[in-house]
Amino acid sequence: MDDAKLDALGQTIVAALPGAALGHAVAFNQLTINVNIEKIVEIVRALRDDQRFRFVNFTDVTAVDYPGRENRFDVIYHFLSPVLNTRLRLRGEANETTQVPSIIGVFPGADWFERETYDLYGVMFIGHPDMRRLLTDYGFEGHPLRKDFPTTGFVEVRYDDQEKRVVYEPVRLNQEFRKFDFLSPWEGADYPLPGDEKAKADAKPAPKVGG
Repeated sequence: MDDAKLDALGQTIVAALPGAALGHAVAFNQLTINVNIEKIVEIVRALRDDQRFRFVNFTDVTAVDYPGRENRFDVIYHFLSPVLNTRLRLRGEANETTQVPSIIGVFPGADWFERETYDLYGVMFIGHPDMRRLLTDYGFEGHPLRKDFPTTGFVEVRYDDQEKRVVYEPVRLNQEFRKFDFLSPWEGADYPLPGDEKAKADAKPAPKVGG
């Protein structure tokens, strides 16, 4: 679809779902519908069953974190309509305590995608039959794709030969073995480099010219 047709489709969807679909935008030849996340089940069912749309192919659920906002998460859904030969993105806002309705009853394939979004971002889906972490380890603390999650994590994991098991320990960043001199490579080091003494010992006087 070209942008004009996508814009018309967006207007039709928003008109068909008053109070649930809040607005639309077209960018990079893709249609995005802003939605009331509390009504997501009603929305995806209508998009699947309405003969004008037929978004029968569920593709993905994920999130985007904007920690400076009151509702820090955009919960994102992607769908495909083979009838219209076009894709659709739904975007709804949520925070750490928002209970987002699970869409498993409409699209069972959303199961692991919702678990992944919970695991990595902390978005909670209610009505999900097995809301456990999916990618991180048992007992993992925090949600690693949040913008305020430290890049080092909170713990490090190793196998202890004496205890014969995997142990968790606070992260330790050992830097004492490194020397940071921050010198410009064009100026050279102001201290002897390994091998300099050999170069000086083997140095021979330059031959005289014209003598």
